[in-house]
Amino acid sequence: MKIARILTAAVFAMAFAVTTASAQPQGVPVIGQIQGVDGNLLVVKTQAGEQKVALANNVAVWGLEKASVADVSKGAFVGVGATPQADGSQKAIRVIIFAEPMRGNGEGHRPWTRPNTTMTNATVDTTVSGVDGQNIMVKYKDGEKKIIIGSDAVIRKYVAGDKSELKPGAHVGINATKQADGSLQTARVNVGRGDVVPD
Repeated sequence: MKIARILTAAVFAMAFAVTTASAQPQGVPVIGQIQGVDGNLLVVKTQAGEQKVALANNVAVWGLEKASVADVSKGAFVGVGATPQADGSQKAIRVIIFAEPMRGNGEGHRPWTRPNTTMTNATVDTTVSGVDGQNIMVKYKDGEKKIIIGSDAVIRKYVAGDKSELKPGAHVGINATKQADGSLQTARVNVGRGDVVPD
């Protein structure tokens, strides 16, 4: 269970980072459970205590759901955190399937935040089932990579959400911006759906 929670945290942290880089500056992570809502103000219980975050008028809400390898289909734009293999392929640790409006965010291949791992944001070109799992070829503007998605890979997908999901009990992940007066504001909230907890 502890390993699963660590992987879930890694999934959220990297997916959020690569999909928000062009939308808002690096800010203050607020990850936890909504305790209260007062108009456009969320009160979120985090491991460090309660945090209040104001929602921008144009706030975007995205749901984060469990997905399966069957959802990693041709044409999907994905983010893959992986371990490089001796043959040049990448063994997936986690796969995030982005919603269509997120296509192109963070495109490319680069080191991931974890030691000896990579991050590839690219479009799925081909999918082939193999003895070691689902093999996919992804293409990005500067190249392509073969990805092996084994049974141990964590797979999640973003889906369009709604402000009505921001209610007490919901698990959320926010990259807030600190204002001049020290308060926090955000233009985007990720909401875990089902038993997905973006922590």
